[in-house]
Amino acid sequence: QTILRIFPNMLLHSQLISSEVRAFVRTGKIQFGGNARLKIYGTLRCGSGKRMMIKKRVFFESEDDALQHGFRPCRHCIKHNLHT
Repeated sequence: QTILRIFPNMLLHSQLISSEVRAFVRTGKIQFGGNARLKIYGTLRCGSGKRMMIKKRVFFESEDDALQHGFRPCRHCIKHNLHT
């Protein structure tokens, strides 16, 4: 998949179709979402993340993947915020 070769362990929402996103969520390939511009990641249920524009949204399989890309945890949905 081209997306994975460009950004290992990070998927760009703008390059996925809805059925791919749903399939990745079901299989656990997507467990966290992030804002590419603000470099913040959070849970898929986070209200802040749900309001994000698709062109700014990225997905991660794990918190470690998000942290490796320089993202910080969302203060609304991830309370064990030791990284900020």
